[in-house]
Amino acid sequence: MTEDKITTLERVTALIEEQSLTKEQLMTYLRQMMEIRALENNIATLLGKAVLKGASHLYAGQEAVAVGAIGALKDTDIITSTHRGHGHAHAHGDSAAETPEEKQTHYNKMMAEVLGKSGGYCKGKGGSMHIADVDHGNLGATGIVGGNIPVAVGAALAQKLQGTDSVVVCFFGDGATNTGNFHESLNMASIWDLPVVFVVENNKYAMSVPFAEASKLENVADRACAYGIPGETVDGMDVLKVRQTVSNAVERARRGEGPTLVECQTYRYYGHSHSDPRAYRTREEEAEYRQKDPINRLQKDLEVLGFIDENEIDNFENEVQEKLDRAMAYSKTSPPPDPSELKTDVFAPSKTGPEDVEAERKLREKLRNTPEMRYISYADAVKEAMREEMLRDDRVFLMGEDVGLYGGAYGASRGLLEEFGEKRVIDTPISEATIGGAAVGAAMSGMHPIAEIMYVDFTPLVMDQIANQGAKNRYMFGGKTKVPMVVRTEGGAGRAIAAHHSQSLESLWTHFPGIYVVMPATPYDAKGLLKTAIRDDNPVMFIEHKMLYKEKGPVPEEDYIIPFGVADVKRSGSDLTIVTYSRMVLRALEAAEILAKEGVDVEVIDLRTLSPLDMDTIVKSIQKTGRFVGVTEAYENTSFISEVMARVNEEAFDWLDAPMVRVSSENVPVPRAEILEDLAIPNVEKIVNACRKVMR
Repeated sequence: MTEDKITTLERVTALIEEQSLTKEQLMTYLRQMMEIRALENNIATLLGKAVLKGASHLYAGQEAVAVGAIGALKDTDIITSTHRGHGHAHAHGDSAAETPEEKQTHYNKMMAEVLGKSGGYCKGKGGSMHIADVDHGNLGATGIVGGNIPVAVGAALAQKLQGTDSVVVCFFGDGATNTGNFHESLNMASIWDLPVVFVVENNKYAMSVPFAEASKLENVADRACAYGIPGETVDGMDVLKVRQTVSNAVERARRGEGPTLVECQTYRYYGHSHSDPRAYRTREEEAEYRQKDPINRLQKDLEVLGFIDENEIDNFENEVQEKLDRAMAYSKTSPPPDPSELKTDVFAPSKTGPEDVEAERKLREKLRNTPEMRYISYADAVKEAMREEMLRDDRVFLMGEDVGLYGGAYGASRGLLEEFGEKRVIDTPISEATIGGAAVGAAMSGMHPIAEIMYVDFTPLVMDQIANQGAKNRYMFGGKTKVPMVVRTEGGAGRAIAAHHSQSLESLWTHFPGIYVVMPATPYDAKGLLKTAIRDDNPVMFIEHKMLYKEKGPVPEEDYIIPFGVADVKRSGSDLTIVTYSRMVLRALEAAEILAKEGVDVEVIDLRTLSPLDMDTIVKSIQKTGRFVGVTEAYENTSFISEVMARVNEEAFDWLDAPMVRVSSENVPVPRAEILEDLAIPNVEKIVNACRKVMR
């Protein structure tokens, strides 16, 4: 035996003995890497022939990372993946499958999903960058660089809250380590000692930018010290080394000692995507890394051990090709998604039905006809809703900035920390993106988080996590996940705190499919709608107006919910319809009383939920009155009330007797000075004048 082979034997034997690996496991790792490579080379061919449309980011060269890291996991552990995620999805799915038939089925679904076929993991709705198998612990890949890191934190938080011993492994590239998601997530995971392992696949380039030009530090792992966690750098072309390093990190996490940052130094053979000519790399560099090929390395290791010879390698290659051929045959016969699938899977099924709508209608009647009904504030109604749902379901928990000691927005959660403890009421760092992303991950992992973002003005900071992950995951993953989460926030003007704390940004959120938007105007509505939101299996943006917290109103003692998509006629009338929501409901009612003295009978409709929108109630009212005024505190430009007017034009134009008019905030940032703030936002006089104009 040559000196090189003796050195290899010593190295491999030590790694195998330390990890107690069997021949069967080693052969599995080799097969999985070969199958990933075959899949990627096949995809590259299909892209070159334009048989495959869209973007695919190939994993060839990096196989040792996915196979080694996932080889360190139990069946109950969880992964989150990236746009370059075929390797993660295959290693995870193959490991979860028990029989050869199940493994072939997994491979088939992988290939079909990449090709956008109905037989894919996500019914062709996710494609190459969004493969998921949530039921088996793969929470999915994301096309947003670093977008999966906060989700992994949330999944790990869920494991800790649920008391499992499961660990989350989060894969991402070196480019993601320069995003805010990376830093916020590592900080949050470290302070809470969450069971998560962050695996950086440092393939030297973030698209075309060398890591050396994007960081002062030579290694990503060196950043771990900033968060008080271990950082390890490992040869990502050596599957056994990767497995050893990740195994140690996983066991550390499983013992409750918190996260580890593992940097796997690897190399992608193809470009960032099919359109990338790799002009930033030299042929010599590529050849150098080809010499370190992870598949060839493991083959040689197994040959030195006497576990395999050239004939067996040839047989392996033939078996892999046959498996790929079967996957392609399956994909070719799998039809494209049926057109009827276009609008399915956007939302999880509603938990309320017609009987709930009728029950709530009767409760409203009782409310209006029972003078002795108790009166509580809007803030107390919000608190009651959260408390009752936390008592009803131990999966419900609160998280956000200052939600504990100070009770968050207007103290609405004050006292819940003392009652439910730090596991159910969690104060977070100022990390909006990771608060939102952690809520997504926790929700996908079986919890029902209520995440508070202090002001709606701050929700753009969390838009990627809620709009691109939470709101889209169910659809992209073919309806095979639920995201039961609530984001509570406060909006609106009135406290003279200027443009960064006074906006009404609901139209940002109504734009995205897959998320509900709720804006209650009264204590009764706030409580009933929040309870529904907490029980729902979809993301809900729950926006409370800061000037309503002190408002008091009748609220029943008994348990009740208010179904989404049911507007409330707050005042009946016959001459004109005002459609509004949130604080402007109160202003509209004041305006209606003034107009009544002028002989104008105004009907005031409180939308209560903007998404879903109750157009039936609006249309029926217009059929009666023939006139429409829309009132919103949002900026006039592209405000949600403009969408309502467009819908009225489409569905009730024939009943309109006059042009529609809208009342909204001026198209200026909300000013600090009270006199200017009052001029900027709608008031009773502006609403009255708009109604007079329509009546003329």
